[in-house]
Amino acid sequence: MNITSRGKVIALALMTGVAVMGDAMLFIVLPLYWQEFGLHALWQIGLLLSINRFIRLPLNPLIGYFYQHFQLRTGVLIALVLAVITTFSYGVFHEFWALLIMRALWGVAWSFIRLGGFLTIIDVTTDQNRGWHVGLYNGLWGLGGLVGMLAGGFLVDQTSIFFVTTSFALIAVVTIPVVFFVVPKSKTEQKKKELPIQSGAFSWVSPFVILVLCTGLMQGFIIMGLFASTLSPLIGSVYGGLWQLGSLVIGVATLAGLMQALRWAWDPFVAPFIGRKVDQLATMLPVLLIPLIGGAGLLVLLALTEQVLLLLVFIICFQLLSTVFTTTTDTLATRAAVRSDKVKMMTAHTVVVDVGSALGPLVSFLLLMYYPLSSIYIIAAILMLLLAGAWIKWRYLEVVKPVAEIEKG
Repeated sequence: MNITSRGKVIALALMTGVAVMGDAMLFIVLPLYWQEFGLHALWQIGLLLSINRFIRLPLNPLIGYFYQHFQLRTGVLIALVLAVITTFSYGVFHEFWALLIMRALWGVAWSFIRLGGFLTIIDVTTDQNRGWHVGLYNGLWGLGGLVGMLAGGFLVDQTSIFFVTTSFALIAVVTIPVVFFVVPKSKTEQKKKELPIQSGAFSWVSPFVILVLCTGLMQGFIIMGLFASTLSPLIGSVYGGLWQLGSLVIGVATLAGLMQALRWAWDPFVAPFIGRKVDQLATMLPVLLIPLIGGAGLLVLLALTEQVLLLLVFIICFQLLSTVFTTTTDTLATRAAVRSDKVKMMTAHTVVVDVGSALGPLVSFLLLMYYPLSSIYIIAAILMLLLAGAWIKWRYLEVVKPVAEIEKG
């Protein structure tokens, strides 16, 4: 079956979306119903939401090696099977250590499907359309987050955790046979013309690459880790739970799921649009500075706002900038990859994003044992401003220093 380049990206994105539903649901439900999962302390929430990221740190290089020698289809099949097992287990096990093992297995699944998606995008795109494909991929797999957070949060409020996790697992089971029809068999091979001229294990590392990796670390820590895991407590701190829709009471889980789901709903449209704009720019710095500086300001507003309607508006604005930030960061990583060693660069990118997204929930819930949530958001805002300053300094050195050297010579 012949599949176009765009078709490969779309197929992998949808498979990723199906796999991620159970994980997305957990970010909304676990902070609110943690005692029903058999947990006894807040730090256990942070560890369960983080362990899947920590387990990926040593695994990502091995998964990169796997895709150099085995079929892409095999990796996707492994990811979906593990997604079925882990998602179903969330509603069955009510013991911390059992859930910890299942979350670690989900980390294995995510490594397979996420790195496979990035490597496929690099193989089938050029500098003129790479940003658009990155946005398309992120936007489409985000539909899984949409279903997981919105439907998961709502259904848990109305039914039970077991019902939701079983339903999501069954959906993943149905998609497994589809892999044989839409996911190509081809291996991901390194193109000779893209190999770095220098030799050595770290010859592909440059100041630009280091800054890109730091940006990926920040993306994971704040967007995928800290904000995603604390959204429910943030809304719960100002929401009295008094809203009703007919006979249905809108709980915190439903409201938090709706807020997160809004981003996944617009991502299939906004992310490719941002990616196309990035493709048309000579430098990506202006697009990157908007979410860094604007996001920092919104984090401060989220920390200080005590009116629920105003809080929801700020959350929506922050998530819009998060889409811009994620699309730009991933596009930066793919641009760096095609100019160095694509497997090593994208493996490093996935590792640092995983480090950030693993530390985000863990650090957040550890700090919540001693400090208010507002303090954590203000610290995150400062980190984003520091990263923006680093990019401005790098751009200044790239432009001004060569000119100064020419004038001096």
